[in-house]
Amino acid sequence: MKAVRYVEAGKPPEIIDLPTPEPSAGQVLLKVGGAGVCHSDLHVLDGEVPFASPFTLGHENAGWIAALGEGVSGWKEGDPVAVYGPWGCGACRTCQTSAENYCERHASIPTYGGGLGSDGGMAEYMIVPSSRLLVPLGDLDPVTAAPLSDAALTPYHAIKRALPLLTPDATVLVIGIGGLGHMALQILQALSPARLIAADIDDAKLEHARELGVELCINSRDSKTAIEQIRELVGLRGVTLALDVVGAQQTVDLCSAVVGRASRISILGLGGGVLRYSANRPPYGCEVTIPYWGTRTELMEVIALARAGHISSEVKTFPLEQAAEVYQRLREGRIRGRAVLQP
Repeated sequence: MKAVRYVEAGKPPEIIDLPTPEPSAGQVLLKVGGAGVCHSDLHVLDGEVPFASPFTLGHENAGWIAALGEGVSGWKEGDPVAVYGPWGCGACRTCQTSAENYCERHASIPTYGGGLGSDGGMAEYMIVPSSRLLVPLGDLDPVTAAPLSDAALTPYHAIKRALPLLTPDATVLVIGIGGLGHMALQILQALSPARLIAADIDDAKLEHARELGVELCINSRDSKTAIEQIRELVGLRGVTLALDVVGAQQTVDLCSAVVGRASRISILGLGGGVLRYSANRPPYGCEVTIPYWGTRTELMEVIALARAGHISSEVKTFPLEQAAEVYQRLREGRIRGRAVLQP
């Protein structure tokens, strides 16, 4: 089978022929329908998130069950499923609460999941180590549903934790209207009455936000001007939730400058920014969170939102053979919504 492999830091991925894997006891073989191309993969390819190579990329996966290992029950071949991405130990307290994204034994686990240290879904087939990591898709198409497992789950996890703050008189700022950001806007519209502001340095991304129903869209390339515009909109109350999907220094600083008291900054992006603290900046009562992915239960909730028609990922599909080109387009900011590799 064809597979997109991470081979060495600083090098583009390679397309390699591998034997089709067979599931061992307790494992599930997935016929991959689609694998999302995530910006975090660029950090892997650049060596900024170090993993032992080689392995097959793709941590945002959905498809159909192709075979069941010995002892697996409750599933059958042909079932459409999404793969829960962060693979923990499955036994610690947080894993037992479905929060494998916060596995207590993470430091002793050499991989974060399929496509992040172990073989992922940018291939015709992938091994899922346990059926507990599968979530049924129902009538959703695995190709277009693949981004739900990260691009939707990650902002959903952050937004769900902040919901008590999101009253009708609150304002939410979403910075970065890409793969995660365009899903965050839809999730916020489905779950919260709060007013939305979308910010991005790309006018085309802001036009995407407008198409999704967001009226307040601000180009943040000039931070000083963007801060002034946002402060004028929110007044003394300030931004209640600043959702930074980029995480660069410029965006982190912007969040700190516009949030009000009793607010929250939630940094999802891996852009390397550092939140600077000084007296009253961020303001008193401001919580800062660095959420990671989401829980298995939350993935079920995300899929329920998608099945009800409240959210959908804008997907453009590409064959596996174009993986290097797609990653370059992602690096250059030329992907609208989410790119999905389709075997």
